[in-house]
Amino acid sequence: MRRARPTVEDRTDLPLVAVVGRTNVGKSTLYNRLVGGRQAIVEDRPSVTRDRRFGVVEWIGRQFRVVDTGGLEPDARKGIEAGITRQARAAIQAAELVLFILDAQAGPMPTDRQIARDLRKLGKPILWVANKVDAGKHESALGPFYELGADEVFGISAEHGRGVTDLIERVLELLPDPGLEPEAGADPIRLAFVGKPNAGKSSMVNAVLGEDRVLVDEVPGTTMDPVDTPFQYEGQRWVLVDTAGIRKHRSTFGSTEAIAVTLAKRQIERADVVVLVIDAREGASEQDARIASLAEENGCAVVIALNKVDQLRKRDVEAAIQRVRDELAFLAWARIVPVSALEGTRVDLLLEAARDAVGQHRSRVPTAELNRLFEGVLERSPPPSWRGQTIKLFYITQASIRPPTFVVQTNKPEGVTTSYRRYLNKELRGLFGLEGTPIRLVVRGRRKPDAES
Repeated sequence: MRRARPTVEDRTDLPLVAVVGRTNVGKSTLYNRLVGGRQAIVEDRPSVTRDRRFGVVEWIGRQFRVVDTGGLEPDARKGIEAGITRQARAAIQAAELVLFILDAQAGPMPTDRQIARDLRKLGKPILWVANKVDAGKHESALGPFYELGADEVFGISAEHGRGVTDLIERVLELLPDPGLEPEAGADPIRLAFVGKPNAGKSSMVNAVLGEDRVLVDEVPGTTMDPVDTPFQYEGQRWVLVDTAGIRKHRSTFGSTEAIAVTLAKRQIERADVVVLVIDAREGASEQDARIASLAEENGCAVVIALNKVDQLRKRDVEAAIQRVRDELAFLAWARIVPVSALEGTRVDLLLEAARDAVGQHRSRVPTAELNRLFEGVLERSPPPSWRGQTIKLFYITQASIRPPTFVVQTNKPEGVTTSYRRYLNKELRGLFGLEGTPIRLVVRGRRKPDAES
């Protein structure tokens, strides 16, 4: 299955615009309108957005990054609301411009007044945006927002697109033009963290980035949206993706979580390398095997992060690794890295393993070398006869990468048994060191020359 590639690169050189405001004013709806498509979960209840999500806006040759945030609750001191507020404030600090979203139909609320005071203290440029102006009759509701200290209020409807063009043009007037040329260097590596709920995926992202970029909570299912975060490691550009925990269908409750599962699976399809996060204390479950199969079927490179080894005795870590290896025997080619996201130990080795896996995922073998070594494979173990007929394998080529895909020409494709294909697969992997990536082997019949030839 061919994986979809993102149409716009995540570029940290672009200016950043933060979309902020109290809960349920339409921030995610505006974010989706700006970046195009349904990338953030939208539901008519508070606190659906919990982490920061980054996207790129393109408008008449200009680009800028936009970050969607959860609802600000200035008085929150603990729990989910406090964590969401910390995430939003971090986005504001990093941004060059703030879009302060208000509800035109509800009018100024006490929370809006408090947020306005906090924003003015930061000295950031602010655009005041009154959302839900779905018709001309609602424009009269903009007046009270000037009492918050706004010098200009943009009345828009994020749901229907009304007034959004004027808002974008005003944003571009206030932002520097970074130029149209993309960054030099290789494409970024898309790395998706996947696994069951509460396996430690968000903590792993935080450990990799060295900051609390993603909200972490003890309640399973805290992460609801995929969070794309640009990152650099030893000169290589990455995009780290944290995903909602993938649950069995029968234990998936609520429309929001159902959408989150769909988005998580979509991230697997978009990833170059998948890090399957497994709780070392529990081992790999049937659901972990399902997730791993999904990554393999989509042709992703895979690394297994055995998390929470800090909660095991040292002599039990090797046993935990072997147990996972046995439970995921079909993923024997994937490297297992024992880590502790909580303590930040061996996270550098996890990134190195992911980088190496991507290198193998993108590797190409010259045809001459491939056939020379392939002859040795056939000499060591020729294909068995089939229905009394001799099976001949003529030559092999590498058709593509991501993952490495090999095509073998033969006189009888149906005569190349499943067990012999497994043998060829194993030999190719060993010859070229293809660790960390699935490989594909296609057996085709030799084309017959036409009569005139």
